[in-house]
Amino acid sequence: MAKSTGGSSKLLWLMVLLVLLSMAAAGAAIYMVMSERDGSEGGNVQTQQLQRQTPIFVKIDPFTVNLADDNFGSRLLYTGISLKVGNNETREILTEHMPQVRSRLLMLFSGKQASELTTPEGKRRLGDEVIAMLSDPLSQPQPPLDIRDVLFTEFIVQ
Repeated sequence: MAKSTGGSSKLLWLMVLLVLLSMAAAGAAIYMVMSERDGSEGGNVQTQQLQRQTPIFVKIDPFTVNLADDNFGSRLLYTGISLKVGNNETREILTEHMPQVRSRLLMLFSGKQASELTTPEGKRRLGDEVIAMLSDPLSQPQPPLDIRDVLFTEFIVQ
């Protein structure tokens, strides 16, 4: 029989050492992956805590307005509007005073010319003017209205 030499026992110890090191590296990798998952779940919890707010809209039925005369004579505007508001109180006030709201809008639109309303910039400006006009109190006393955006759902200039 052959005698075992010191070289084979060194090889055995080297193999054991490599197995132990690879197990330690695998354990460290698993720990890091698990800690990242825990951190990302914390981020999801924060995202869930930031509750998505449901937008509140006030729909104004479509109406037709005679526009101010321009180079082409008498023109018409047919438009439908929805107002994006910030709270239910604003929605309730606008709904209660809808005849006044529609009257103010008709007065605003009837003073416009078709050339002012056909460009995207003209529509944005008109939306700003609607917000400014509706920010005047509809009754006394009235808390300030929180109108955030004017959305034109229908818009035809003829």
